[in-house]
Amino acid sequence: MAPPRFLDDAAFKCLRAGDLDGYHRAIESRATIDFTGADLRATDFRKANLGKVILRGAYLRDADFRGCDLRHLDLEGASLHGARVAGTYFPANVTAAELQMSFTHGTRIRTIEAD
Repeated sequence: MAPPRFLDDAAFKCLRAGDLDGYHRAIESRATIDFTGADLRATDFRKANLGKVILRGAYLRDADFRGCDLRHLDLEGASLHGARVAGTYFPANVTAAELQMSFTHGTRIRTIEAD
């Protein structure tokens, strides 16, 4: 897996800086927000609209997802070491064991195929 990337993207920059108003303005006319492989460590996602976001392979160390609904996201390859996740919904294709390994050791999440 490639090292985490800092994207040249207005939405990415605003989210990293904690400027949620700027983030929401930057995404309003976009169909998707592709943060694949992005370095989003210590980012606060609690009030961010994540409906169009792709977080596949993202580096999410110490990110704050408390109370977020991530059930629609593809988290394959993402790392959640130290992330704050109280009250967070996760996708059904990610096991509790995978999440625990990622929170504790920083492993990349492996998803399972839906039946």
